[in-house]
Amino acid sequence: MTVACLFSGGKDSTLALHKAYSEGIKTDLLITMEPENDYSYMFHKPNIEFTKMQADALGIKQIMSITKGEKELELSDLENVIKDNNIDTIITGAIASEYQKKRVDDICKKFNIKDYSPLWGIDPLSELKELSNSFNAIITKVSAEGMDSSLLGKRIDSDIIEKLMKINQKYKIHLAFEGGEAESFVLDAPLFKKKLVIDESEIKIDGSNGEFIIKKMHTEEK
Repeated sequence: MTVACLFSGGKDSTLALHKAYSEGIKTDLLITMEPENDYSYMFHKPNIEFTKMQADALGIKQIMSITKGEKELELSDLENVIKDNNIDTIITGAIASEYQKKRVDDICKKFNIKDYSPLWGIDPLSELKELSNSFNAIITKVSAEGMDSSLLGKRIDSDIIEKLMKINQKYKIHLAFEGGEAESFVLDAPLFKKKLVIDESEIKIDGSNGEFIIKKMHTEEK
């Protein structure tokens, strides 16, 4: 049987994978759903193509599957990947989204597989602090009041956490971005055998939305 991680390349799925590892749960497969729709309810899109480099850095096999990203219908695309790969356990980075958690739980019940969500209910500030200590996770998209372009491309470190806390106090954002306030991408983490380095990028602003687009990357030995 296969242990799979629903992997977007962002902070939550990467941290969940690490927590599973610390509990002795070895991940055999990364499942990355690539939505054609920029506004998928379930799946992360910014810089998704570079998850291939993360998978290589982790030394874990990856399956990338394209989905139209249409609400509810996109779940059948995930189901097809699960059915085709004899999966026994699926790891997710769900934190507080009842919408996402319930739908993954329903799929797990349907196929009689285990759902391991080690971040579920975690204190958002605790998660950010844990990331700042041992991960290089950058902010790649902002789309909420108070979240401006000055955050784009920045590592989630103590300075950024302080800034996010001030935004939270004023605008009541979710510090872990569970309301869709932002997206992230991990460049380095404890299980990475190589670190990812950005060579070329650009920032695009569209009204209240901003995106840090990675254009080119390479890996370096740690």
